Amino acid sequence: MENTQNNHNKSSRVDLNDLMQKVKTEEKKSKRQNIVISAAAISAVTVFGIILTL
Repeated sequence: MENTQNNHNKSSRVDLNDLMQKVKTEEKKSKRQNIVISAAAISAVTVFGIILTL
């Protein structure tokens, strides 16, 4: 009985390193997404500016 309870406690614990790794990967995804959105916005403004000058 004590052994199964001990295993249950181990499985319910959260590893801090795993959480930190997940946070880092989410930050990387967020940065990439922000860069893509910024590049798209700059491209749209540039194209619009070129069209206006013609």
